[in-house]
Amino acid sequence: MLTIKQLNKTYGNGVKALNNLNLKIEHGMFGLLGPNGAGKSSLMRTLATLQSPDSGEIIFNGENILANPQVMRNHLGYLPQEFGVYPNVSALDLLNHFATLKGLTSKPERLEQVHALLQQTNLYQHRKKSVSSFSGGMRQRFGIAQALLAAPKIVIVDEPTAGLDPQERNRFHNLLADISEKTIVILSTHIVEDVSNLCPDMAIMAAGKIVKQGAPHLLLEQLSDCIWRKQISKQEVAQFQLTHNVISQRLVAGKAVIHILSDNCPQVGFEPIKADLEDLYFSAINIAQA
Repeated sequence: MLTIKQLNKTYGNGVKALNNLNLKIEHGMFGLLGPNGAGKSSLMRTLATLQSPDSGEIIFNGENILANPQVMRNHLGYLPQEFGVYPNVSALDLLNHFATLKGLTSKPERLEQVHALLQQTNLYQHRKKSVSSFSGGMRQRFGIAQALLAAPKIVIVDEPTAGLDPQERNRFHNLLADISEKTIVILSTHIVEDVSNLCPDMAIMAAGKIVKQGAPHLLLEQLSDCIWRKQISKQEVAQFQLTHNVISQRLVAGKAVIHILSDNCPQVGFEPIKADLEDLYFSAINIAQA
């Protein structure tokens, strides 16, 4: 189990990235959902011991990792939002290099694990190609392969599907689901669909805080009979935003479709709809930013 208590981080420019953040994460896939600038990457870097918080505690399997960062490093696989690779180095050689850095000193065992991970990430047939020549999806799968070296107990992936096409994203989803059967996987993303497809437990983060946490289906029950939809003209949107709790809007055939959070029907013409994870996300973010 990973327990985070009263975590705070303010950068030199005055930005408060983590604001008294509290969170508990158990075995399996955990989704951390939030807009850009919510503090997700700051939290991921702090969990990965790449930066220190100003205050707070992080306890992993009973060990305080702020007092002893090596405890986390010994059990961590990390795929950051962006990672660089050496030019003109093959996937096989680069993964073998990373395995050596992770302490896999036995060459036979190291190569066995490297080959197995290339197979698992569907990259074995590309093992002799330079990673710098890989597509975005292939590079992300290579990133997961390096994160899984040395059998980590916790894997952190930060915005892993941003920019991937639908087919590659589905392949990546399946890979993450397989990994989560044996370890803690923290999926940090602003893509609601990623969390909806993968995560039995989740949290929504805004302005450096956790504003919602729980099983998605239980969180959605809180919005039962509270979401209303109507198609209006684009010119009417601003007025509705002044008079009602508009949580989202989108264009359909040139007209705006708005979703409103309300215990009662806002006015004639609105229809009740079953809330989905996107409604939960927008309602939580709107309340946090109010």
